[in-house]
Amino acid sequence: MSLHTQYLESFLRSQFYMLRMDGPLPLPYRHYIAIMKLVKTGENNWSLPELVHAVVLLAHYHALASFVFGSGINPERDPEISNGFRLISVNNFCVCDLANDNNIENASLTGSNFGIVDSLSELEALMERMKRLQEEREDEEASQEEMTTRFEKEKKESLFVVSGDTFHSFPHSDFEDDMIVTSDVSRYIEDPGFGYEDFARRGEEHLPTFRAQDYTWENHGFSLVNRLYSDIGHLLDEKFRMVYNLTYNTMATHEDVDTTTLRRALFNYVHCMFGIRYDDYDYGEVNQLLERSLKVYIKTVTCYPERTTKRMYDSYWRQFKHSEKVHVNLLLMEARMQAELLYALRAITRHLT
Repeated sequence: MSLHTQYLESFLRSQFYMLRMDGPLPLPYRHYIAIMKLVKTGENNWSLPELVHAVVLLAHYHALASFVFGSGINPERDPEISNGFRLISVNNFCVCDLANDNNIENASLTGSNFGIVDSLSELEALMERMKRLQEEREDEEASQEEMTTRFEKEKKESLFVVSGDTFHSFPHSDFEDDMIVTSDVSRYIEDPGFGYEDFARRGEEHLPTFRAQDYTWENHGFSLVNRLYSDIGHLLDEKFRMVYNLTYNTMATHEDVDTTTLRRALFNYVHCMFGIRYDDYDYGEVNQLLERSLKVYIKTVTCYPERTTKRMYDSYWRQFKHSEKVHVNLLLMEARMQAELLYALRAITRHLT
């Protein structure tokens, strides 16, 4: 995160407030929830402020897990090492170099695993698609009916990106052998089967949709969380806005690039996977900007972070700098957190009314 200092400051402020400052939950409860994320096993007599505090903590650490695993810094199994784990590297750079940003900005350019020519053409193609989308948007906007159809198509397709332990987009040998074994931590888990489930079953004709306009963070979630857990709404809102608008106007070696379209596609695709739809967004842009390998990576990081591998991290946008991929993970983390908060806070609002 230190590669993006503005965001890091906002992140640390909100995390410190959740864990250390005045709030509904006692300090030991906060840390227990953060470590175990097992609030569902708690007592049933929590006050609404305590519940909101717990929900914010859960969403924060669920999303943080996505960032940690997604940034390519988790240990992977290695049978040649006595303890079974090794620190992974990204394109021959050790995790310590990644953390300190020691000469890694051109790591993706120097790695020997991928062809420079292929990655260059991949980058140029992406930039051309971004330019074309901008021109098409200026010429003619899609109708509401067409945008609804595109969202439903993207939502259904997202259910098939990852299923259980199978990555449909790649041969078995590409990714499945890299799966991280999680059995060593099972002793700390009361319900090993508890985890992410797709918001709808495959084959269903009418998939549930959360219309963002009916319950938005800005108009509904923010005011509720701020009322029941003072000031945290301002800190979260600052963090969401920071990451959504964060840009250096660069893409790999290119400068003066407007990345708004790409950042919006990343954020909205995460929400789409959770069934959240923005009426004013054309989801056709997601399909044009996010290739299949990136969608697999996004869903794995967002929904099954413990399954993320270095090979997945390396497989998309191979020409991009490490700091730019960290930027992607910041967007995924905050989009995932906001999606979880929207569902939880909407349920609390319904309970209150």
